[in-house]
Amino acid sequence: MTTPTFPTRSDTLTLPGPTGALEVAVDLPEDDVAALPLTVIVCHPLPTEGGTMHNKVVTMTARSLRELGATTVRFNFRGTGESEGDFDEGRGEVDDLRTVAAWVREQRPGQRLWLAGFSFGAYVSLAAAARIEPGLLISIAPPAGRWDFDSIQLPTCPWIVIQGEEDEIVDPQAVYDWLDEIGVAAELVRIPDSGHFFHRKLMDLRGAVKNGVRQHLPAADA
Repeated sequence: MTTPTFPTRSDTLTLPGPTGALEVAVDLPEDDVAALPLTVIVCHPLPTEGGTMHNKVVTMTARSLRELGATTVRFNFRGTGESEGDFDEGRGEVDDLRTVAAWVREQRPGQRLWLAGFSFGAYVSLAAAARIEPGLLISIAPPAGRWDFDSIQLPTCPWIVIQGEEDEIVDPQAVYDWLDEIGVAAELVRIPDSGHFFHRKLMDLRGAVKNGVRQHLPAADA
């Protein structure tokens, strides 16, 4: 399989992955904002529970970043959508993310790369962060207590954690306790009255993402 070039317009493409093709969606910044030298990879929730790159939290997060001028990359983990392979309990999914990140860096040299993830995608992006070394990490409802976070090398980049206070899948208190225990300075944003999928709270999520990252944005290309 030939490695594709980075598209000049929003498009879906196929990238060679560790166990076969990976389905990748690239979306360029919104038309009414200046494009920034920044690409953000957004990772989706648990495939075995229906998570894909089309999840509404993933797409809202990506849209929020494009409204600020970023280019976003979403992709389906192995065994999801048109991506080949089988679910690998997070291990292979880290490799999938590293493959996508390496492609972005090869295709967009000199640009900043950030990572974002929702639920299982937050776990994968956190587990991959030490090797990828993103400029910023966004973790939305990181599943503390559901996945093994103890062996993860914690990020040294700016880190934003967004958590719904009425999350019925990820225990919010487990997330708060985990952040207290690890002693790493993360910016925690709590969204009141919000469940795991931010039903009726997607605009609050949008605001949390945009407000959280704004101070870290690079200047627009001259």
